[in-house]
Amino acid sequence: MPAMEAEQERREEEEVVKELETLCIQEKQSGSGSVPDLNEVEEILGYRFKNRRLLEDAFTHASFSAGEGGGGGASYERLEYVGDAVLTLLFSKEHYFLYPNFPPGPLTQLRAANVDSEKLARAAVKHGLHRFLRHKKPFLEEKIQRFKQGISEYPLHSNGLVHVPKALADIVESTIGAVFIDSNSSTDTAWTVCKTLLEPIITPETIGTHPVTMLYQFCQKRNLAVKFVDQWKECTAFDVFIGDQHVGRGVCGLKKEIACNRAAKNAMDNIGRILGETDVFQQYHGCLSHIQQSLEQ
Repeated sequence: MPAMEAEQERREEEEVVKELETLCIQEKQSGSGSVPDLNEVEEILGYRFKNRRLLEDAFTHASFSAGEGGGGGASYERLEYVGDAVLTLLFSKEHYFLYPNFPPGPLTQLRAANVDSEKLARAAVKHGLHRFLRHKKPFLEEKIQRFKQGISEYPLHSNGLVHVPKALADIVESTIGAVFIDSNSSTDTAWTVCKTLLEPIITPETIGTHPVTMLYQFCQKRNLAVKFVDQWKECTAFDVFIGDQHVGRGVCGLKKEIACNRAAKNAMDNIGRILGETDVFQQYHGCLSHIQQSLEQ
């Protein structure tokens, strides 16, 4: 009987191994096979392309073209270039008329918050656009999964605390670029698609601030000397001191700037307890309110 059970276990293990091998093959092939069915993309966008090649190019990474022919084939890079400029134009125009009393500084902050890499990458995963990307980039799927897990803690924006796979933001820009070109350079059509993809749009009421900026503003208001110690090359970390007191640390092996932002965020979380201040939490959120009010003035 034990021999029969052992044989059964062996067969089950072989089946599991075969399933895993199949999944690995499918993962390697995903994004790197023939042209995917892009009808669903058009449904997501609410736009039908006259020139289908533009849509195909918008979802083709340069690594796929290089892998196919060893040279510079079609990719989304030119459309990404157009889309980046179009997004800047669209939000500049929208905010100019929507907030007639805003000076250029706050308008620039608001536009940047809506078109930065994280905001665009969030739109890509929200609508599942990455499923249609043809590529041969190693570990991209793993990076996308880590990104999706990371942003789950921040409903609207992490403000520099999460590593963003560049390809996610790229395909949103290339898609907007493709729509703009296909629609005979119609800003109205491009804006309609843009709003569909990027909802919820960040407003003066919902805009956030990078933790480093927040920490400096908070300490300046209280006449506190803040110092960042860069240890990223040694241990992928930043430490934050107020005077001689260690108040925070942030770690990120993928990007130095994120480690710095995380250190500032950790410092803001710890500063009241470490310095023995009972009103820090209220003043911290008062600082947030002040920043939001400055955008509206």
